[in-house]
Amino acid sequence: MSEQLADELEAINSIYGDGTLSPSDDSPFTYILTLPGDISSSTLRLQFPPAYPDEPPVVLGTHSSGEHAKRGAAARDLALFRDAVGEVYEPGQVCLFDAIEQVTELIAAVTTAEKEEEQEEGEVVVEEENEKRLSAYDATHDTPTGGDLLGPEPPWTLSLPMIELKSTFIARCAPVTSPQQAAQYLQHLLASDKRVRAATHNITAWRIRGPNGTSFQDCDDDGETAAGGRLLHLMQLMDLWDTMVVVTRWYGGQKLGPRRFALINGAARDAFVRAGLVEEENKQEGKKKKGGK
Repeated sequence: MSEQLADELEAINSIYGDGTLSPSDDSPFTYILTLPGDISSSTLRLQFPPAYPDEPPVVLGTHSSGEHAKRGAAARDLALFRDAVGEVYEPGQVCLFDAIEQVTELIAAVTTAEKEEEQEEGEVVVEEENEKRLSAYDATHDTPTGGDLLGPEPPWTLSLPMIELKSTFIARCAPVTSPQQAAQYLQHLLASDKRVRAATHNITAWRIRGPNGTSFQDCDDDGETAAGGRLLHLMQLMDLWDTMVVVTRWYGGQKLGPRRFALINGAARDAFVRAGLVEEENKQEGKKKKGGK
């Protein structure tokens, strides 16, 4: 072993930890390099010629791919390290530290790109699943036997679907004149639409002005704790009367936390806008700008 290689061996193990670069049992010129940190679980076989550093080290191949390594990760790390050695080596100069630093950056960049690609692929799969779900939703507005007894279809106005982490939210609103009519509309919806009937939650709220200055308002969480009250509060803030809203949620398997309330109210607001009960925010802001000085 040359003095320069001995110094480099000591320096590498001091910087990255004992055993990072260790001699192999099968040859005095062959060493096992354990790539440092959490970037890789691969170990590589390196050969240092007697004339090193006047001659470059040879990257022989992979020694071990690691117990939990992804398929193809060891081959990727091997190729990246060879590229790193090729980039940093200069005749007469030790290069292992620079090569390790270079490959660390390369592997980190590749890993980030792979994660982004996996995320994009996952989003595509989710979108495809939701498209199938919504296609099925559109195709399954079936009225069961005896559906004529339910009366005419309520004049629902539907929101656009809101989809997050595979959960889908759709709101519908309709004008109502009495609590009995609101209950009848909800009954009609659940009886005539099996997709809505099978949904995880159907959250409802309604506000009605009665005769002689009376008023009625109520809500139902349908198992989504506090969601009905928040929906009713939204209607109060928007000063909506003689209207009911139903927000249907199909649970996608991943919890949304407090974010679900924003999606529920967002779907309801979209239904109100589409029904002409309120104006879109950008239109309201435009009017304010035109009237302001």
